[in-house]
Amino acid sequence: MSVTSKVVLGVSVVLTLSTVAAVHLKQAWDRERLHQGVVRDLERLERKKENLRLLEEQRVLTQHLEEERRRAEERLRPHDT
Repeated sequence: MSVTSKVVLGVSVVLTLSTVAAVHLKQAWDRERLHQGVVRDLERLERKKENLRLLEEQRVLTQHLEEERRRAEERLRPHDT
C-alpha cells in the first residue's frame, strides 16, 4: 500500500469517526434541549396555577371588603323611618 493510499485511508477514517461523534453529540444536545423545554413548561404551568389561586384569593378578599364597606355605609346613613 502506498503512502498516499494510507494517508487517504487515515483521513477517511478520521472524518468518518468525527462525523459519527458529531451526530451523537448533536442528538444528546437536542435531547437535553427537549427535556429542558418540558421542565420549563411544567414550571410555567405551576406558576399559572399559583397565579390563578392568588387571583381567586383576591376576588374573595375584594368581595369581603365590598361587603364590609356596604355594611359600614348602611350604619353611617341616617335611617329615615
